[in-house]
Amino acid sequence: MHVFLTGASGFIGSSVLRALVAHGHDVTALVRSDEKAQRVRDAGGDAVVGDLTDAAVVDRLLQEHDGVVHTASAPDVDPDFVRAVLAAFDGTGKPFVHTGGVFTFGDSTDISEQSPVDPPALTAWRTANEAAVRASAVRTTIVAPGIVYGHGGGIPTMFVGDGTEPVRLVGDGSQRWTTVHVDDLGELYVLALERAEQDGSVVAVNGDAPTVRELAEAGAHGSPVVAESADDSRARLGTDFADALLLHQEATGAHARAAYGWAPAHPSLVADLADGSYRV
Repeated sequence: MHVFLTGASGFIGSSVLRALVAHGHDVTALVRSDEKAQRVRDAGGDAVVGDLTDAAVVDRLLQEHDGVVHTASAPDVDPDFVRAVLAAFDGTGKPFVHTGGVFTFGDSTDISEQSPVDPPALTAWRTANEAAVRASAVRTTIVAPGIVYGHGGGIPTMFVGDGTEPVRLVGDGSQRWTTVHVDDLGELYVLALERAEQDGSVVAVNGDAPTVRELAEAGAHGSPVVAESADDSRARLGTDFADALLLHQEATGAHARAAYGWAPAHPSLVADLADGSYRV
């Protein structure tokens, strides 16, 4: 399949690029600089330098490709980009894999694809775009990742200590985060693209949901681990970001395994933090 990929130089998108190439797909990425274009080519894809807000470039790429994977989801991009994809792919049978996020489901100990939507302020902007994706007749899937980790990247870097400075929890650290390794996630995007039927969304988590305190203690490497009030976390991180990280979320990812044959195989986030995969 000839695939149009967005966000190919990002944390999630670069993993999706590697997975697509490994599975034999031809990938064209729209990137913003020659440097990023070269990274895409080094990874086995083709690149076009441009911007997702350039309607003429986007429309041309949509016409030239057999499917789209959109990992560069953002509030200033999605309204026009999603509308363009749905218009171009209507009636074609071409697949569109969109990126959501597990924050959308709010506090829950049993998140699934049927869970009600209750997003924090940080991701409330996703709601209208995702509703449009689900309501369309296009063959769409929304991949909703948990907390993404791996290769020393993602939100968990906040819990990496150097043995001297304190590692601060978010709140008291009792909340659980549902997680997914970035390379397992890349494989799921490929499965979603290749799947022969429409699926409204798939919760992309490996079933592991450690507490924030467990994460901090694994990554501290001798640094003191310090709890703080929710208000102190909001002051330090910003209210919207802190409120998202204060959510207690657990999920199994059962639908991804059963319907897609997805088999996450990478070590847990606690193991990654503990073994030194993350460094200051």
